[in-house]
Amino acid sequence: MYKELVTKSEDQMKKSINFLKEELSSIRAGKANPKLVDKIQVSYYGTMTPISQVATISVPEPRSIIIQPWDASIIKDVEKAILASDLGITPANDGKLIRLVMPQLTEERRKELLKVVKKETENGKIAIRNVRRDTIDIFKKQEKASELTKDDLKKAEEEMQKLTDKYIKLIDEILKDKEKEILEV
Repeated sequence: MYKELVTKSEDQMKKSINFLKEELSSIRAGKANPKLVDKIQVSYYGTMTPISQVATISVPEPRSIIIQPWDASIIKDVEKAILASDLGITPANDGKLIRLVMPQLTEERRKELLKVVKKETENGKIAIRNVRRDTIDIFKKQEKASELTKDDLKKAEEEMQKLTDKYIKLIDEILKDKEKEILEV
């Protein structure tokens, strides 16, 4: 009976992991990544639209991104959106496409990025632990209402702890990989 709730909790944990990966992919580590511009919105005929829906985004070299709008009339709007974003990169516009060149990261900037990454991964761990806590609270309520036996409660708690440990370990691995990527010169 408690198995359904454990499965739902695992799904929530997987969503937390996916969200964390998405957040970390937008943190630039000196290498060009098309996901860096995913969250940037451009005004396209009065509607705020993600750049990826109005342009082709490519990475021809390890440290540059090329954005080629399908409608050449919006190139100035795309450039303004990039300048207004928190990327910290000045776009080079040649009239047909926009080139973003990733600057080399300084040691200080790398340390700042590591702090951001560690904060994000800690938030991911908190989300995983919150799922465990909420699920165990439900189990305890079920046990009080005699819907769950004491043995089943113990099994359910153990299963939730195993799941939590598994996903916390996964977050630690994600952190280690991202640290390696940022510190790579």
